[in-house]
Amino acid sequence: MSEKRTPKLLPRREFIRRLGWSVAAGGVLILFSLTIGMIGYHVVGELPWIDAFLDASMILSGMGPMSTLHTDAAKLFAGFYAIYCGIALIGTTGVILAPVIHRALHKFHLEDNS
Repeated sequence: MSEKRTPKLLPRREFIRRLGWSVAAGGVLILFSLTIGMIGYHVVGELPWIDAFLDASMILSGMGPMSTLHTDAAKLFAGFYAIYCGIALIGTTGVILAPVIHRALHKFHLEDNS
């Protein structure tokens, strides 16, 4: 998927297309993570859908929960979901920024020669 080490960079149009695919993949990961959270908060936490959306989006963005959870199962879900969201945030950031970082390394010839 990425260009080889050659004197020429990938044309700007191709780079923009590659970046678009990375942003789209990141968006899918975010929507998937938000869906998991909403279903979990609705089913396990017994929150209405709008509150489940709020709590899932707040946890996913790193802000913290809004609703008080009353059962141990809901608290366990919230804890595991928070851990998952931390990992998902790092992964999504990597997916989105990979083409930009690769292009910068390619441009400045900082890639490993091994």
